[in-house]
Amino acid sequence: MSARQPSPARPDAGNPGPLTAPLTGLPPVLSAGTRLVVLGSFPSVASLQAQQYYAHPRNQFWPILSALWGVDLRALPYAQRLDAVRERGLGIWDVYASCRRQGSLDSAIEDAAFNDFDALRQQAPQLQALAHNGGESARAMRHTRRFGLPVYRLPSTSPANASWSLERKLAAWREVFAAHGLA
Repeated sequence: MSARQPSPARPDAGNPGPLTAPLTGLPPVLSAGTRLVVLGSFPSVASLQAQQYYAHPRNQFWPILSALWGVDLRALPYAQRLDAVRERGLGIWDVYASCRRQGSLDSAIEDAAFNDFDALRQQAPQLQALAHNGGESARAMRHTRRFGLPVYRLPSTSPANASWSLERKLAAWREVFAAHGLA
């Protein structure tokens, strides 16, 4: 199913030219014990290049988790970060499996296709809730609510979300994580 329809190029929105070939997202980070999944929109250019979730150095995802769990996740190799995530019952994925986009801004996403949310439920049988990381991800709430689980909209950890301080983001994230035994 298609998520967003093509829109005209907007040079004033940082779209320097024609769209790229379709981009493919990252595989989900899940375990049988996953209770909460944080859904981003689609990986940034830095994340796609590194093949790592939230790889942009100014993204606040890893600092927020570090503060919630009292461990410096950014000091760990990526594979160990993912182990820590899985051990604590957290899953990481994105709303979109693929899209076309110039740059990293969510507003530039076009021709997006949703990830297979039914597979998510099968891979994480203890799933209690879903949390959308930011506004673009939250556009999929009409799809994720059909599971009958709590669905939250968290403030985006993206550096583009400068209107929320780290402390304010952390408080919102802590509330959702605590509600599901992850903080």
